[in-house]
Parts: sequence; C-alpha cells; structure tokens
Amino acid sequence: MQKERLRMCIICREHSDKKELLRIVKNKEGQIFVDKTGKANGRGAYICKDKNCFEKLKKTRGLNRAFKCEIPNEVYDKIGVEIEGN
Repeated sequence: MQKERLRMCIICREHSDKKELLRIVKNKEGQIFVDKTGKANGRGAYICKDKNCFEKLKKTRGLNRAFKCEIPNEVYDKIGVEIEGN
C-alpha cells in the first residue's frame, strides 16, 4: 500500500495530495521555475492550482517568503500562465 504524499499550500495552508498542487522550485543556481515533474532538485514550494490562491500568492509575494529572496514578476507571470492552463 502506497502512502499519500500530502503537501501544504503555502497560501491557504490546506493539505492536498502532491499531484493536486503546483510545485515551484528554487535550485542551487538560484533559478526559480514551475516543476511539472515534481522531482526537480531544489527547494520546493506548493500552491493550489486555483486562481484565488494564485492571486493571494502574487499580492502577498508569498514566494519571496518561501524562498527568502526577491522573486521577479516574470516568475509570478509564468505561474499564472500555468494555472490558467489547468
């Protein structure tokens, strides 16, 4: 029997299965990107694939807190495009 892989959305704090959330990764080189495989190396942060969570993420600059650095607007724009696609 395989365990569920629960992760928490950094915005709404709800726990969901890893596959239901969008993973954003910051790797050792400092690149920040959406991890579609869920297996990329680096620090990961999860958000719901939901417009409301995305709007709050962008408004509060939630990734800045999660990764403890300044995140460019382009990264938030790419996440928005990814969420629109779902």
